[in-house]
Amino acid sequence: MEILGVIPRPLLITLGVLIILRVWRRLAPVSFWYVIGFPLKAVRLRWTWRHVASGCGLTKKRHRWWFTTVPGLVASTGVVRVKRRFQRVAVDTKPWMKLPRPVRHGWRVTFHLLDGQIPDDYVKVCERLAHAWRVEAVRVVDSRPGRVTLQATTRDPLAHVIPAMPGDEPESGWSAADLLRPVVGVLETGAPWTLDFRLIPHWMNVGATQSGKSNLINALLVALARQPVAIIGFDLKGGVELSPYAPRLSALVTTRTDAVRLLAELIGVMGARMLACRRHGTRDIWQLPDALRPIPILLLVDELAELFLTADKAEKDEVTKTATALLRIAQLGRAFGIHLVLSGQRIGSDLGPGVTALRAQIGGRVCHRVNDPETAVMTLGDLDPDALVAARSIPPEMAGVAVVTGADGRWTRARSGYVSTIAAEQAAQTFADRAPSWEQVKASGLGLELDSNTHPEIAA
Repeated sequence: MEILGVIPRPLLITLGVLIILRVWRRLAPVSFWYVIGFPLKAVRLRWTWRHVASGCGLTKKRHRWWFTTVPGLVASTGVVRVKRRFQRVAVDTKPWMKLPRPVRHGWRVTFHLLDGQIPDDYVKVCERLAHAWRVEAVRVVDSRPGRVTLQATTRDPLAHVIPAMPGDEPESGWSAADLLRPVVGVLETGAPWTLDFRLIPHWMNVGATQSGKSNLINALLVALARQPVAIIGFDLKGGVELSPYAPRLSALVTTRTDAVRLLAELIGVMGARMLACRRHGTRDIWQLPDALRPIPILLLVDELAELFLTADKAEKDEVTKTATALLRIAQLGRAFGIHLVLSGQRIGSDLGPGVTALRAQIGGRVCHRVNDPETAVMTLGDLDPDALVAARSIPPEMAGVAVVTGADGRWTRARSGYVSTIAAEQAAQTFADRAPSWEQVKASGLGLELDSNTHPEIAA
């Protein structure tokens, strides 16, 4: 008490406030950010934006009329003659910044593009902006004519991902709008990571051992287990990876011969659905009446390389048939509710031209940590070269972190929620009654009064 009496009262108040703020920041970081952290950061953003924009090369030279004061000759009396006149001078003009908007892990801010600027100009300087603003990352999240929106992340939300707990949601946890839109993790912006098959029908999932590739499959299977979707597994490693989930699978293929046969049947199913859409004057199955809409199909390939490796001429013929069937599905399957998820440790041009052609039809890319640069190039190189650096820099201890690209060609980092194999098996057992048989899948949508004389191959 004697020591407290010696310390000045203003200093005690200051120390108390600092201690309270520190405890508040540690125990409730979200509320601290919204109340204290963001207002201070917003003031600093507005105050320093001209210098930051100039340092990142986002300013433009413009000529403006300035009213200047130019000193003239000095008279004999010592009085300076001042000439006031208008003149055109070149000044740096910064992009106009709207008021920043706080989000859970940072903020969003919209800029008006200067003449001649495009959103890619901001994509190229995101790393510079991150260092200037002292944040974890900066990404372009939206753009429209004359506008671009950036999101800054103050801390990496992928450092700690809450494990996914399948089975906790009630039966009403998903609606018709959520069909084929499973949430599998979180993006680096803090938003949910959704594999939207309705928007991007096919996905490629690559990654080295222990990179999180199999965990993404678990999360995907758990998210889709409760939905009316037929899941077909292709596991040419003897079925050791996907056989535990067999109760929820409509079919499981473990040999290339069976794969050729099932893919041929799947092409026939696609032809039947094509005929259904043509008869009803629709472009895809989602425009068909509810009673006639066939069951969506998800083709899940665990190891793509096993489908394309050959040892003799006989296997080469099977590989050719397999590659052709997969390519046809990738080209036409979206409109008819047939989707692909192709996974593999390594995907390179040495697997044959079929892989390269197939990759060109896959719009969604997920690249975990890989062992060789060619796999990263095959997965991301044709979309955004900058994504290659991010993919190669994923540390081994952050399993599940991946670089994800979507239909717009932009990339972002994401991390799938942890789903153990036991949890995935439990979900497969729990929702086994929702797995349609392969015969039901083939018959789905065929109640269309097919004329066996006109279309014998489909009616059969």
